[in-house]
Amino acid sequence: MTTPRVNPNKRLEDQGIIGVSKVHYNLLEPALIEAALKRGEGHLGLGGAFLVATGTHTGRSPKDKFVVRTPEVENTIWWDNNAPMTEAAFDRLHADMLAHLQGGEVFVQDLFGGADPEHRLDVRVVTELAWHGLFIRHMLRRPEADELQHFDPEFTIINCPSFKADPARHGCRSETVIALNLTRKIILIANTAYAGENKKSVFTLLNYLLPEKGIMPMHCSANHALDNPDDAAVFFGLSGTGKTTLSADPSRLLIGDDEHGWSNSGIFNFEGGCYAKTINLDAEAEPEIYATTHRFGSVVENMVFDPDTLELDFTDASLTANTRVAYPLDAISNASPSSLGGVPKNIIMLTCDAFGVLPPIARLTPAQAMYHFLSGFTSKVAGTEQGVTEPQPTFSTCFGAPFMPRRPEVYGKLLQQKIAEFGAECWLVNTGWTGGAYGAGSRMPIKATRALLSAALEGSLKTATFRRDPNFGFEVPVSVAGVPDVLLDPRRTWEDPAAYDAQAAKLVSMFAENFAQYAPFIDDEVKQAAIG
Repeated sequence: MTTPRVNPNKRLEDQGIIGVSKVHYNLLEPALIEAALKRGEGHLGLGGAFLVATGTHTGRSPKDKFVVRTPEVENTIWWDNNAPMTEAAFDRLHADMLAHLQGGEVFVQDLFGGADPEHRLDVRVVTELAWHGLFIRHMLRRPEADELQHFDPEFTIINCPSFKADPARHGCRSETVIALNLTRKIILIANTAYAGENKKSVFTLLNYLLPEKGIMPMHCSANHALDNPDDAAVFFGLSGTGKTTLSADPSRLLIGDDEHGWSNSGIFNFEGGCYAKTINLDAEAEPEIYATTHRFGSVVENMVFDPDTLELDFTDASLTANTRVAYPLDAISNASPSSLGGVPKNIIMLTCDAFGVLPPIARLTPAQAMYHFLSGFTSKVAGTEQGVTEPQPTFSTCFGAPFMPRRPEVYGKLLQQKIAEFGAECWLVNTGWTGGAYGAGSRMPIKATRALLSAALEGSLKTATFRRDPNFGFEVPVSVAGVPDVLLDPRRTWEDPAAYDAQAAKLVSMFAENFAQYAPFIDDEVKQAAIG
C-alpha cells in the first residue's frame, strides 16, 4: 500500500479550507501533466514538455501586489514600495476566495523554500491549475516522501486564477490581486495565471523573514569552484546585465540562477529549479537551457508553436517577449546537487552601462559595495521602449526592489556587515558600452569580461596595480592579462576625452540624485563613498 504523500494532520480542512470537492496532494510530475492535459490546461510538447499560455497576464503585476498592514509589521515594512491593504479587506478577500473554491478541484504542493534545512521555509501552495503545481514543484525544493508525513506548512499560498477581485470590496486596484498577510501567514493570488507570481511571493516572504535571523537574502545567481564549495561567488544584476550567462561557467558548479541566502555558514539556493527566458534562445550558445524546452516535465510558458509539428518558435514574441521555461536544477549538468556553497569569497555586481562611462571592472570597499548595491544601476538603451531615444538610467535598489518588503538600508547594511566580517572581495563589472555611449561606442567584449572575472575569482587580480577612478572613487586595475590596457580606462577609449568627462559628470549626477533618498539612513562612511 502506498504511503499518503501528506501529513494526515495538516489537510486543507485543518486550515479552514472546506467544501472543496477534490483535493490532490503532492502529485508527482507525470500525474500533474496527466491532470493538466485532461483539464485542457495546455498541450504536451516535444519530449514531454508542457506548453501553456497564461492569457492576459504574461508577466508579474507589481501594481496589484499588497502587504496587509497589521500592527505586527507596521514598523518593518517599506511602505513607499509596498502598497498597504487593510486587515478587513484581506479577510473579505480570503473568505470570498475560499467560497469560490467550494465544490471545485485543487492541487496542493508542500514544498521547501531554501536548500539549507536550518533556514528553509515550509510552504504549502494551493492552486486551481494542475500545471501551476508542476511549475512550483520545479521552482521550490521538493521534500522526500517521508518528510511529507511530518510537513507542517508555515505559510500557505492560495492561487485562484478564475477568481476576480472587487476593488471596492477587497481594497485592491483591479480584479487582479496578490496580497501578503505576514501575520496570518497567508498569500492570496487571484485573476492571473502567470506562474511567476507563485515563485516571487515566496522570495518576498524570505526577503522579509531572513534578515531577522541575520541572513542576507539576495536576488542573484551563484556558483563555486568545481572542487571547492568554499570558493563561492555571487552575481547581482538586473535583466540584461549577464547574470545568468556569466554565472553559468563550465569551470564552476552552478548553485542557482536567481535567489539565494547568505548565512554564517555559507550561501544556499532558495529554489530547486530555473525559470529561464526563451525569446531568441540559441541552441548553440545555450544548449542546456535549449534542451530543457524539449524535456519531460518542463513548463514552457507563452511560446508560439506549430499546432501540427509542435515545434517551438523561439523568435515569435506575439504573445509576449517574456517567454519562459521552468525546469529542475538537475536538468543542468554542472548544477550543484546540494545547492549549497561556502561563504562567498567574491561578490560581483553586474551593470550594463549604456553611457560608456564605467570601467569593465572595479574593486569596491564594503562601503562602496553598499552604495552600488543600494543604487542597483543599469540602463535602458534607445529602441528598447517607445520614447527612449538616448540611454536612460535604471535604479532598482538591492537589484530587486519589487521583492523587497523591508527598507533598502536593512539589506544594504546586512550586506556591508557580511562583506566586512568575512573579508569577501567585491567587484563592479560593466557589461555595457565602451568607446562611447550606446549608438557611438561598442558593447564590452564578452571575452574581456570573462577574462576579468576569471582573474577576480582565481585571485590573481588581487596583486594587480590599481588606479583610483576620479568619478566614483573605486579602484580600477591598470593591467590584466588577456585584456587590452586601454579597455580598462574608459576615458581613453573615447575619441573625445572632453565628451567622456561630460558624460561621466552626467552619470555621477544621476547616481547622486537617486541616492539622496537613502542619505538619512546610512552612515558617514557610505556617504563618503557616494561622493567618490
